[in-house]
Amino acid sequence: KEQGIIQPLLIRRLDDGYELVAGERRLRAAKLAGYQDVPCVIKDLTEKQLLEMSLVENIQRENLNPMEESDAYHRLITEFELTQEEVAIHVGKSRSAVANFLRLRQLPESIKESIVDGALSMGHARALLGISNKAQQSAVWRAVVAKGLSVRETESLVNRLKKESGDSRKRKEGTDEIYFTNISEELSRNFGTKVKIRRRGQKGKVEIEFYSNEDLDRLLHLLNQV
Repeated sequence: KEQGIIQPLLIRRLDDGYELVAGERRLRAAKLAGYQDVPCVIKDLTEKQLLEMSLVENIQRENLNPMEESDAYHRLITEFELTQEEVAIHVGKSRSAVANFLRLRQLPESIKESIVDGALSMGHARALLGISNKAQQSAVWRAVVAKGLSVRETESLVNRLKKESGDSRKRKEGTDEIYFTNISEELSRNFGTKVKIRRRGQKGKVEIEFYSNEDLDRLLHLLNQV
């Protein structure tokens, strides 16, 4: 009460008076403190601008759960055509923080519900987003909820799974390399010349070297017999 209203209320002019746009809590506090007058800023706003400002104030003032905040940011981007950077400036957060909230929309509905219910925090959700495999993601989510794992414990579990997946992938790549090397050596023996297998994803090509026209004729003869 000694300091008064530090930040003016935002209102817009209507045909029959004025409408409060931003500052509902400040107005309530002023009434409780016994103020008869409060400082206001009048702005002429379109309905779209009004909705945008109301949404931004809700994000800043209300105690939203992470999913509600994520949906609010998504609405600002899709309905009001703001960039992530502009959203960040509007709500007073970093662009990376806004991006992290938006990523929550990628999670399965079951995990989103746990976030809304408060069973998972934003930290848990960020850790789960580090898992690209949806089956593993759901398995970790169930473990987190069932065992009440902390964010740090969840991060450790995710890192362990990612390491195991990486090791498994390396083992598979090593096995594939041995397989194609063996085939290349077998073809080299059969054709009596150097044979290379070059792969690109699931595709590839076989290169057979020859050293003279006679050598090429010999190889063509062998290929025709296959």
